[in-house]
Amino acid sequence: MASKKPLSERQQQMLGFITQFSDEHGYPPTIRDIGTKLGISSTSVVSYNLKILEKEGLIHRDETISRGLKVVQGEKGNGAPRRGMKVPILGTIAAGQPLQLPDAGQYSPEDFIELTRDICSETQGIYALRVKGDSMIDALVNDGDLVIIRHQETVENGQMAAVWLPEDGETTLKYVSLENDQGRLRPANPTMTDFFRPAAQCQVKGKVIAVIRQM
Repeated sequence: MASKKPLSERQQQMLGFITQFSDEHGYPPTIRDIGTKLGISSTSVVSYNLKILEKEGLIHRDETISRGLKVVQGEKGNGAPRRGMKVPILGTIAAGQPLQLPDAGQYSPEDFIELTRDICSETQGIYALRVKGDSMIDALVNDGDLVIIRHQETVENGQMAAVWLPEDGETTLKYVSLENDQGRLRPANPTMTDFFRPAAQCQVKGKVIAVIRQM
């Protein structure tokens, strides 16, 4: 098998920065982050070098999202996969009446939680929200817990998700079902009832993939 093409100094610096940034923050840098760090003003130059890193099998890249970079495991020097990951805690979400919360992509993390790979094996689009309220207690989601969210804009009916309600200016945590033009938001608490919004006004921001109990 032919050896891989040697990386330029710039490409080595770029790979090192992506790896370091991802380790420290729990999510990868943007193209502008990379350009700022390496003193590259042109985003096209950054993209060109990222394509080379991708071609050499050193990173995976999803150009449809702003932080769609992932260093291939085993390229950090010892061949061993990373054992954990840092997940940003982006704020608080209501498990009760909807609580005002900006779009998760629009603000900086207030804190981080480190997860082992057995809890969360994914690395892209993962963040955490702190729960306020008790509407999901029968789903074992209590006030003060952290829910681990995978960013996605659709879920299957009946799955638990973070839902942005733009007319309310609020986000809530509920089981979600979209039925024709109607969105049903269902709590997991026998003392509470479902509530409804037009389906177009129920904007899924992510699916719950894990719950972390805060003792």
